[in-house]
Amino acid sequence: MAAERSGAGDPARTLALLWRTPQEPKPVGRKPKVSVDQIVTAAIAVADREGLGAMSMARVAQELGVGTMSLYTHVPGKAELIDLMADAVLQERDLVPEGTWRERVQHYADRTRAVYQAHPWMRDVSMVRPPLGPGLMDGQEFVLAALADSGLEPRQVTVAHVAVEGFVHGAAASEVDDQQLAAATGESGDSWWGARQVFWDDYFDVERYPAMTALWNAGAYDTEGTLAENMHRSWNYGLDRLLDGIEGGMR
Repeated sequence: MAAERSGAGDPARTLALLWRTPQEPKPVGRKPKVSVDQIVTAAIAVADREGLGAMSMARVAQELGVGTMSLYTHVPGKAELIDLMADAVLQERDLVPEGTWRERVQHYADRTRAVYQAHPWMRDVSMVRPPLGPGLMDGQEFVLAALADSGLEPRQVTVAHVAVEGFVHGAAASEVDDQQLAAATGESGDSWWGARQVFWDDYFDVERYPAMTALWNAGAYDTEGTLAENMHRSWNYGLDRLLDGIEGGMR
């Protein structure tokens, strides 16, 4: 499916919903059938089970057992709901400000990765224009505070922060691709690669790709475990090298 994007809804309504700021007096009379929190929880449940493509205002209303128009009383539309969903799952990180600056950034990365693993549909949400809610902002404050304690200059802190966010969200999103494809196709990544062994046997040109061939002959591609396990090892390696580079910038 094409990626959805956060930040596409009405700014005033979205921000009021993200921070649960009432814009209008509470209605007098019959109690509303659902709340914003219930709508967001139901939408996340639908996306977790069926994917973000299946999540719609009508499908969420069905999940809650109410009419679709009941949702629009609280949430203007799908664009705003996606922001609420993304920010809500980011709040699940439950970040603990303990340890060295490096341990805190590692903790942030691990907790963010866990969110993507628990909610693979986050892979389909582009957050280039992010939902400016407490889930996102608390995470940014956490990383900035850790980096500020590292000894970097203020401008280096903000640049390092962008690098950390880019790696963490990008790598976490890429990692769940295999999980999503396996669920959608019924075929694991390991099985997919195994079925294409003929490429290496009959089509791969060792003279055209000498660097790959040299690495292969040196055992660079000899790995243990599943594709998912190897991707996790690559995640740890990449994050470690990124933090090494940030640490090197302090000298």
